[in-house]
Amino acid sequence: MKNISKYTVIGVMAMLLGLTSCSDSKSTTAQQEETLTEGEAEEVMLTAKQFDALQMQIDTLQMRNMSGYVEANGQLEVPPQNEATITTVVGANVVSIEVIEGDKVNKGQTVAYLSHPNIIQKQTDYLNAYSNSQFLKKEFERQKTLYDAGVGSGANFQKAEAEYQASRSMVNGLEAQQQQLNVSASGVRNGTIYQRVALRSPIQGFVQKVEVKTGQYVEPQTDLMEIVDTHHVHADLMVFEKDVYKVKEGQKVTFNVQSIPGKELTAEIYSVGKTFEQNPKAIHVHAEIENKEGNLIPGMYIQGRIQTDNNKTLAIPESAIAADGNRFFVFSVEKEGDDWSFTPNEVTKGAQDGDWIPIDFLTEQKSNAKYAFNNAYYLMAEMKKGESEHSH
Repeated sequence: MKNISKYTVIGVMAMLLGLTSCSDSKSTTAQQEETLTEGEAEEVMLTAKQFDALQMQIDTLQMRNMSGYVEANGQLEVPPQNEATITTVVGANVVSIEVIEGDKVNKGQTVAYLSHPNIIQKQTDYLNAYSNSQFLKKEFERQKTLYDAGVGSGANFQKAEAEYQASRSMVNGLEAQQQQLNVSASGVRNGTIYQRVALRSPIQGFVQKVEVKTGQYVEPQTDLMEIVDTHHVHADLMVFEKDVYKVKEGQKVTFNVQSIPGKELTAEIYSVGKTFEQNPKAIHVHAEIENKEGNLIPGMYIQGRIQTDNNKTLAIPESAIAADGNRFFVFSVEKEGDDWSFTPNEVTKGAQDGDWIPIDFLTEQKSNAKYAFNNAYYLMAEMKKGESEHSH
């Protein structure tokens, strides 16, 4: 120990000082980098092609009712006056079908043609009755003239009058049948016998079902087609007994249908049922849809929520929030030429309600700013990847 030279001691001290200096330098550099990372907002750029491929959804934030609601499921329905079943009043063969399921039809439009000897017979019966009535009318007028002149028998006049009135009643009845068959009575009176008759739609709407085939014989009152006016489709929800007291007309409803994934529809209650269905014990609640879109068809299953309170807060879909450790971010959006710029903004989260989460921003935001409503985790991964490449 005594033989260690002073030069060796000096060298060791110098090396230790150097290591300490190096450690301090690295610590300072790390702190600077951390400060830059927190203070400097990174951004993610997407080309128009990437934006479309990811099916990005962007929108402004809205105040949303996040509490005070009643869950209610049901289906889409239309009022009875907006549904029609087409039948025939006489047994006949379907000789032509003019529409297919899904076709739009107008009120009075021909949807099929029927033909049968019964139809021809009814026209013949009407023509014979009409011709006989015209003969009896002339006989009645002749007897009336004689009776008024005092040269005719009162009994003959009364008999002629009764026979003429009876013939008129028969003609009117047979003419009503021609109208039910959509046959022109005036055409028959002029000697035209129609080989086939038209079935017409009583309402405007869409053909929902076609239940017959060409050539098929159908009995009277057989259901041939169903027409539905989907313009008046509404939400028919079932509310259980325990929640009935919370529900009233004028309340807002938000709901989803499977045919329009990811889209939330809104409606307003216009009628609350007064009697309970027994299985399950619930009442019907009818709501008019406010933002009808897509192919809304009666019978589609819906999942809804009836808003019973008016407490609203700023909220965004769950898919719009990305986590980075214990911190959460949403991405504001700006368009730069053909590209899109996404900038993370830190937020705090509230209690989730369905697919929506209430948020508060830690920094002031631009008014009417738009935000990414989906793919937040992808955007965060892209930003992290860019940071990693930058650090190397």
